[in-house]
Amino acid sequence: MNPSHSLTVRQAEYSDIEALAPLFDAYRQFYKQPSDVERAERFLRDNLEQQQSVIFFAYTEDSSRPLGFTQLYPTLSSIAMMRVWTLNDLFVHPDARKQGVARALMKAAEAHARVTGAKGLQLSTAVDNVTAQRLYVAMGYVRDDAFLHYYLNISHTNSSE
Repeated sequence: MNPSHSLTVRQAEYSDIEALAPLFDAYRQFYKQPSDVERAERFLRDNLEQQQSVIFFAYTEDSSRPLGFTQLYPTLSSIAMMRVWTLNDLFVHPDARKQGVARALMKAAEAHARVTGAKGLQLSTAVDNVTAQRLYVAMGYVRDDAFLHYYLNISHTNSSE
């Protein structure tokens, strides 16, 4: 990323999906999933069409591709009776790391949560992803020590989530 060009973050539209799919595919490969750009594109398109997620992506005016993205999924807190956004995906292309892209995407996610009247944002990350953990703490996220999270895998695919 050229420091002379400012970073822009905006919400993805349907027309952005083709450009975002390779980055989403790289994100999945980071989590040891096989590459499948066509399926990644279909997944993103379906989510936007069905309004199941909100995607923000970062770019500069001189970039021919998105530099990073975050994908948020809506959920509800029964106790608070309010919306909560799950920040499920955050990925920055390796060439654009350490340049404020992840922080800008996180700020866009926070702004979106505020605008939509959400109680907050929740996320989880791999235990060994200390780089991401440092960013989350620096941005005011607090590690949840009050609840244990469990997962029941009912899929027969190679998904790790």
